[in-house]
Amino acid sequence: FFLKGIILEYVEGGESKTRSIDLLDLRPDTDVTALVEEIQKGEPLITDSCMEHVIHLVQRLQEKLGEKENHRFSLFKVLRTHMLPLTNVAFNKSGSRFITGSYDRTCKLWDTASGEELHTLEGHKNVVYAISFNNPYGDKIATGSFDKTCRLWSTETGKCYHTFRGHNAEIVCLSFNPQSTLVATGSMDTTAKLWDIEKGKEVATLSGHSAEVIALSFNTTGDRIITGSFDHTVAVWDVGTGRMLHTLVGHRGEISSAQFNWDCSLIVTGSMDKTCMLWNALTGTRIATLTGHRNEVLDVCFDYAGQRIATASADGSARVYNAETKQCIAKLEGHEHEISKVCFNPKGSCILTASSDKTARLWDATTGHCLQILEGHTDEIFSCAFNYNGDTIITGSKDNSCRIW
Repeated sequence: FFLKGIILEYVEGGESKTRSIDLLDLRPDTDVTALVEEIQKGEPLITDSCMEHVIHLVQRLQEKLGEKENHRFSLFKVLRTHMLPLTNVAFNKSGSRFITGSYDRTCKLWDTASGEELHTLEGHKNVVYAISFNNPYGDKIATGSFDKTCRLWSTETGKCYHTFRGHNAEIVCLSFNPQSTLVATGSMDTTAKLWDIEKGKEVATLSGHSAEVIALSFNTTGDRIITGSFDHTVAVWDVGTGRMLHTLVGHRGEISSAQFNWDCSLIVTGSMDKTCMLWNALTGTRIATLTGHRNEVLDVCFDYAGQRIATASADGSARVYNAETKQCIAKLEGHEHEISKVCFNPKGSCILTASSDKTARLWDATTGHCLQILEGHTDEIFSCAFNYNGDTIITGSKDNSCRIW
């Protein structure tokens, strides 16, 4: 289950399928048993035998919602991670470990609590640019490099399982599917590829873009993937067949980021054309254009419930939009330079931004009020992330250090 929702996995006619159930009405005072009984009426998959389990999950979810926010983060550690600049940082689900990619051609695995380096993943012949854990499991790491290869590693041993070869140019983005059976890579060669983690083989090449693929994202059920390109379009692909289902056409500049919402019904895209667009994921039609930024939109994301959208821009501001009404509900103003990254905390109550003004900021997602400025980096911050509990933050900077808050 996710925050504000449950994903049911079931087998039908020998095929494994998934369905998501929204719990957006869940509040700290909701009668959980009554809520689950109500859901059961319309959901044949929830049988009497698994009722107790579902009730238990929803109760845990409710406890999370009821926890009091403690908004103050303090600096916990500064890690001088690599000799050359960092490219990316990423947490495993719990936040107990994180990884850093670097121009020094390595990816390093760190223990968050001790700040100790656990492994250096060596083997790439050029910049390690894109990195990821296979969350929620966290037992594997994928690295994508300017050497045109992607490598799959064991988190425990640091050994390389597979080297995926096939791209003709730099790999700049990658992602595991939610089931952790595939890894997707996007490349400057205009294609994305899907690779089988077990077999170490290429499963599909997603061809159709006329320029670099710089963003990709699976939906929560793992049956669709989107790719965003410098050709101004986003393509929606069927993961099983590798077939292109839709091309989202409308932006007038390069795509900077693209993401599905939690129930897989919407796609949000950000572009250098200063706008963000909302699309129907099933039909590929545009629902709305979210305007207001005075410069390029560099990052977009949904909150976990898919209710709100946050955008980060080169104009130094971030914005929050209501996905339902398409209205701008908050402007996050205070950074002195461009904001390259934006993300919600898991609860959706708070937003984190990373800026080239050397600070990261925390904001109230409802009011847009700045809650805290995370200071201390001596160069621009290009990466920031929460752990799953929302109580630890990592920031990565061009000053070659990571800070844990």
